Amino acid sequence: RKNTKRVPSFRKLLRTSQIKLDNKLKNKQYKQKSAAKKYRKEQKKLREAVRDAISRKPFPLEEVKKKHVARKCEEEEEDALPLDMMDEDDLKLIEDLAQKASFLTRDLSSNEPVHVKKRKHESVIEKYEKVPRRMQTEPEKELIHLLPIKDKSGIIPQAVEKPVLSVAHDEEEGTEEMEEGEDFVEEPLPVLTPEEMAAQRRQKLQERKMHIAALASAILSEPDNNIKKLKELRAMLMEQDPNVAVIVRKLVMVSLMEIFKDIVPSYKIRPLTEAEKATKVKKETQKLREFEEGLVSQYKFYLENLEQTIKDWKQRKLKKSNVISLKAYKGLAEVAVKCLCELLVALPHFNFHNNIIVLIVPLMNDPSLMISELCFEAVKKLFKQDKLGYASLGVVKVISGLVRGRNYDVRPEVLKVFLHLRIKEVELQKDSEDIAPKKKFMTYKEKRKNLSRMQRKWKKAEEKLERELLEAEASESKEKKLKLHTETLNIVFVTYFRILKKAQKSPLLPAVLEGLAKFAHLINVEFFDDLLIVLHSLIASGGLSYRESLHCILSAFHILSGQGDVLNIDPMKFYTHLYKTLFSLHAGGTNEDIGIVLQCLDVMFAKRRKQVSQQRALAFLKRLSTLALHVLPNSSVGILATNRVFMQMFPKMDLLLDNESQGSGVYLPELDEPEHCNAQNTALWELHLLQRHYHPTVQKFAAHLIAGAPTEGSGALSLDFSQRSATELFEAYCMKGMTFNPPVASVTPRKKDTFSQMDSFVDEELNKQLQQHISETVVQKSLDFAKHLKETSLS
Repeated sequence: RKNTKRVPSFRKLLRTSQIKLDNKLKNKQYKQKSAAKKYRKEQKKLREAVRDAISRKPFPLEEVKKKHVARKCEEEEEDALPLDMMDEDDLKLIEDLAQKASFLTRDLSSNEPVHVKKRKHESVIEKYEKVPRRMQTEPEKELIHLLPIKDKSGIIPQAVEKPVLSVAHDEEEGTEEMEEGEDFVEEPLPVLTPEEMAAQRRQKLQERKMHIAALASAILSEPDNNIKKLKELRAMLMEQDPNVAVIVRKLVMVSLMEIFKDIVPSYKIRPLTEAEKATKVKKETQKLREFEEGLVSQYKFYLENLEQTIKDWKQRKLKKSNVISLKAYKGLAEVAVKCLCELLVALPHFNFHNNIIVLIVPLMNDPSLMISELCFEAVKKLFKQDKLGYASLGVVKVISGLVRGRNYDVRPEVLKVFLHLRIKEVELQKDSEDIAPKKKFMTYKEKRKNLSRMQRKWKKAEEKLERELLEAEASESKEKKLKLHTETLNIVFVTYFRILKKAQKSPLLPAVLEGLAKFAHLINVEFFDDLLIVLHSLIASGGLSYRESLHCILSAFHILSGQGDVLNIDPMKFYTHLYKTLFSLHAGGTNEDIGIVLQCLDVMFAKRRKQVSQQRALAFLKRLSTLALHVLPNSSVGILATNRVFMQMFPKMDLLLDNESQGSGVYLPELDEPEHCNAQNTALWELHLLQRHYHPTVQKFAAHLIAGAPTEGSGALSLDFSQRSATELFEAYCMKGMTFNPPVASVTPRKKDTFSQMDSFVDEELNKQLQQHISETVVQKSLDFAKHLKETSLS
């Protein structure tokens, strides 16, 4: 049965005056304070009574105060009469009085009654118990404050007693409810079988899906009119049914993400100022404002829900309702991270984008591999599609703060994300031309010469309007974009230099060196000397792996090939270290690093051919030809393509193709100094072995080099090979898929007969055996060559 006490409506509360509401609030607060004060006093009295009862000891009846006893003894000595002179009745009376304590302890000189001191020692508990208790039979009268009356004397407050329902009426209602409760007996819930429970769950899930679909379609069809349904859909993120809670919440997260991607405008919504709110506008404008305000608020609440889901999973914290288990929270968190990553990439221009960046970037260092990979991919996509640079700058700032805040204890992949930044001069010019096309306006002289006075006036107004339109379209100028990219690169280099200075033994060093190798040409010239010294000290320390040392060399030559041309620096130590490092590469796990070697050779020789001596070029040509025998076919193709560039770029390289040429000294293949190994006294006999290589492309390149690398004639390469760089050929013939590249040509099929299936089976077996034989032959040749090389060095 419903309670008869009605809650006042919102309209009625609006009509109530502020003074009345304030007085009502004050009256209520005063009542609460007085009740609490009264309760504290009673509790204090009770505590004192209990404490006094525990600490107080009873007085024995035989205890007599010394002063009274002394005084009584003196008086008795003075006024005492012998007992034989007293009557028997008087003696009996004295003996009776002596049995009473009050007779002995009483001060006979005082006029106080006998029991005064006894009342002083009366227990506090007894006093408390004697206090009559007042039963609150009548309810306290609550006053309703009305509007005050003002006369000459001042303001007179007005109040009326609030009518209270009689107790008897409440008792009657209580008895009726009890009777109804007795009549109603809860029926036990039927026990469902697993099949029935699964069917019930499917039905509930289908109902929720239909509801989500209906709300989403309504919002997408008319976003302006149905923006309030976003709140209803977002409320389903708090689904309480434990059977379908996890799936429903995941569906709602993804649905809201897709809805926001569709209905969000292509501009950032700013809050209205007070002046704009006070200004009267059209109905359409007001409707648009309400839509934008509702959209921003619901988008904010949605992001907060996603953030809270991730925090609950990170803190391993369960809600009070326990609707979702701790294990299911991981799945919810993964879906929340996916939604945030999608919004990060899809809505870089909209509100709260920086908040999403702050959420996503720390998750790149998450122990969960799946979540960290999602965040990496999202940030990479954001970098690749960000033409202006605002979003990239925000991400780089957060990553720099994260690395510094964690004391450089982050994953190397966090810094490798910097490699995907779109900060290249060519792309920069192209993007700026695409975004901000240059608008040519007529000069004053051209207007004066070609236009009349009226036409000049119209032209001036037209140009002013065009400038305003360009500003309204938010077209970014090249200078502004360059400024953003400069600021981004400054933060990247500050992060790199901090790690080089404070954390040289950190696992982040390879990522730092790789980043320096990519962006070294954009570093300020002032830092070149110090940076080259640091890179050389890192290589000389011997604590780097071969891959890290290759990145150091690549970074140094990128610096020297750009603005570093003006510096008078001899990089001979870097040439020597690369020459020494080449034989640490082989056909095993280091084969993939041949790509870095090819990049180093391109920067060290092709772009600096005027600074390279002939002895150095011959030494590298000989060692690279030897290395081509020890690596996989794609690496051999890349190395031979580099040798082709050497033979075409540097003169007198054909010395190594002539066996009869003689020079001073003997070739020293084990010497790690390219200038002093006497490479001119040897020959490229490796090319004859490579000419019999099992890979057809390697055979073509070896035959081309034996012919002297001609650009024309029968020994020249086809355009498919000659116009591609060594790095491109290395990647094109990669064998990551564990397949022969190019594929082995199949045997021409014969006419179909009864033994066609048998023939095809035999052909497959023969191909397998042929490939196995080829691989064994290559391994045996490599071992023989190594043995021959060892014997030669010993002799």
